[in-house]
Amino acid sequence: MTEHRGALASASARGYALVVLAALCWAGGGLMAKWLFTEAGPATVGWLVTPLGLDVDPVLLSAARAVVSFAIVLVYLVWRRRELLVVRPRDLPFLAIFGVFGLALVHFAYFKTISLTGVATAILLEYLAPVVVLVVSVVLLGDRLTWALPAAVAMSVTGCALMVGALGGGQLLVSGEGLAWGLASAVLFAGYALMGRYAARRFAPWTLLAYGLGAATIFWLVFMGGPGPVFGLLADARGLAAVAVLAVVSTVIPFGAFLKALHLIEATQASVTSTLEPVLAGLAAWFLFAEQLSASQLAGGVLVIGAVVLSQVRSPVPPEMPVVADEGLQESATSA
Repeated sequence: MTEHRGALASASARGYALVVLAALCWAGGGLMAKWLFTEAGPATVGWLVTPLGLDVDPVLLSAARAVVSFAIVLVYLVWRRRELLVVRPRDLPFLAIFGVFGLALVHFAYFKTISLTGVATAILLEYLAPVVVLVVSVVLLGDRLTWALPAAVAMSVTGCALMVGALGGGQLLVSGEGLAWGLASAVLFAGYALMGRYAARRFAPWTLLAYGLGAATIFWLVFMGGPGPVFGLLADARGLAAVAVLAVVSTVIPFGAFLKALHLIEATQASVTSTLEPVLAGLAAWFLFAEQLSASQLAGGVLVIGAVVLSQVRSPVPPEMPVVADEGLQESATSA
């Protein structure tokens, strides 16, 4: 019994570490995008002094990032793990839905919210996702409701609000359309976590990421009216290098780590922990760009960290373990 509890604790610790890695990469990817794609101008205070000034529309950036991410994952699996590309034909509709709604549309809704409101508002609205995950997990999926998870969700949302200035005297831009897109981004991100929870019992993380990115790539190429705009960006050496770095840092590593974490911890715990992203981004911006953090932002960071710790206070019921082994075939391949 002691060994079993120790194994569960070790698995949980690895799950939380993977979500922290994902949050760190998402935060780093946002800061990289700021540096790579903002207009070059006078030197700024901080370690990174001169933005590269690549003029790229955020939607085109999302499309190019999906294409390059898919290419990277596909090449790796063909080279090293071909067995993870084997799925049953009847699994393809779910994988397509996961890719379009769980990957492509999350980015689209987020960037659409930014265009209608602002970055702070978009972050705050997207990170309402833990609320959605908690409600769905308890009401529809039969998870046990303990006092710790609602408290952790409330703390994480409040902490995010403080980090982006919603409760600290900052100005948030909210319109009806922007609010609708922001809430859509929260629902879509929650859907990504919940679909990942469902798929963790059936697919290896690399399989889910490969097919998800493939579906996202097809979605973006259709949405952009063909590959022309994406290939035009990638034809430029600087554009290709920048997108490749962003693809690895803000897509392949974090989304893959998050999916792996869903093998080890519950979706609500993972979504609460992912709200570390604005905290980590704020700390990195303070260090790299010399941006100041207010007392309310620091308090928000403390709340989010507290929420992550509190989300681990659970009743002694072991989490659902996946059918798939780390390096094995997914259930569908082995049972075929």
